Amino acid sequence: MIAFLIKRFVWLLLTLWIVFTISFFLMRAAPGGPFSSERKLTPDVKRAMEKEYRLDKPIYWQYGDRLWRTFRWWDLGKSTKLKDFTVNEVIRAGFPVSATLGLVALIFALSLGLTAGIISALYRQTVLDVSLIAIATIGIAVPNFWLASVGIIISVFYLQLLPAAGWGTLSNVILPALCLGAPYAAYIARLTRTGMLDVLNQDYIRTARAKGLPSYKIVIHHALKGAVLPVVSFMGPATAGILTGSLVLESMFNIPGMGTHFIEAAFQRDYPMAMGVVLVYTLLLYSMNTLVDISYSLLDPRVKLD
Repeated sequence: MIAFLIKRFVWLLLTLWIVFTISFFLMRAAPGGPFSSERKLTPDVKRAMEKEYRLDKPIYWQYGDRLWRTFRWWDLGKSTKLKDFTVNEVIRAGFPVSATLGLVALIFALSLGLTAGIISALYRQTVLDVSLIAIATIGIAVPNFWLASVGIIISVFYLQLLPAAGWGTLSNVILPALCLGAPYAAYIARLTRTGMLDVLNQDYIRTARAKGLPSYKIVIHHALKGAVLPVVSFMGPATAGILTGSLVLESMFNIPGMGTHFIEAAFQRDYPMAMGVVLVYTLLLYSMNTLVDISYSLLDPRVKLD
């Protein structure tokens, strides 16, 4: 386990460096800059601002300076648009909001997906099975921002049950979390159904039935543990995907999470903010994949962390 974690940590540093390098030069290669806007700055003001953010230096000097500050102190710099805040402060304020939204969406996706997958497997080749799989297929094909648009029209304008935007109360979380988690619930349902169908044909399940165990015990205590292995493998990128998928939804529902800041940073060429959010998402994705590998070995003793 220790050797596995050390190896993963080394690969994490390499991955962050590669993502940092690619993001840095791609942002610099894009047309425009952080001080390019409809309102023209005077040459003196523009030079002063570029000096403040070290953009007057050669690009390789900027790269080395930003790389050193990021990996040595985890100093992501000052935002070029939110001038009173550093990127670290913005992320500390926005990440809990995005994490809360993602956690609620993840709980919804797991609850609905596991339940639908188990029911579909137990009643396979019935109308219920076909209906659930058809709904899951539609859920995979439909993007979450389309669901958000339809959800706003129905729940806000017609039924008037939920607010259209904002943050701070439970009612503000429900609709964006449902829209964010719905496609992942569909994936989990299909994976759970496939895993359950495979496990229910195993010899140890037949033995449990022969012993006269109740069906719910067979499903929960015996079949489910083996059936969720594909779901566990899926949860690593899915968890990061739920958070990264919230980029558009946070903007649509006016949620003050990291997604809103990332979109604004991309439009306004806020280099430090965009870089900071990309690195945070990379760290999150890598960490979740590592946790999935560890949990996979705990669920299945045959899997070794080599």
